[in-house]
Amino acid sequence: MAEKKFQLEIVTPQRVVFKGDVESFTAPGSLGSFQVLVNHAPLLSAIGVGEAKMRDTQGNEIHYATSGGFVEVMNNRVVMLAESAERSNEIDVSRAEKAKSRAQQRIEQHSNDIDLERARIALVRAINRLKIAQRT
Repeated sequence: MAEKKFQLEIVTPQRVVFKGDVESFTAPGSLGSFQVLVNHAPLLSAIGVGEAKMRDTQGNEIHYATSGGFVEVMNNRVVMLAESAERSNEIDVSRAEKAKSRAQQRIEQHSNDIDLERARIALVRAINRLKIAQRT
């Protein structure tokens, strides 16, 4: 039977989040989510805020909250360079809820000294983290 696994590495500026063999990987591409399986064609894609997930070689599905970066696929090796990537069971829900509340308050205040676009991005990230945290 042919090998169905490939190498995945998820890296953030702070650390290597994951490195190992997987059977599948799905990323939140800037033009829509995409899935990688063994022998996938070479690919370079920007990723946005969303969910990255993988199925390890034991069949376990693992979810990550991501917030931008790039994915490269080449020769049965996938590297995701992410601004952030948090595994669903490692997300601090209380912190994410506070970030969501702060962002919502800033948007509601909409005074001249508030960067609305930055507040909207913070809100989207917080909501994404809360959604992914429920996947544990």
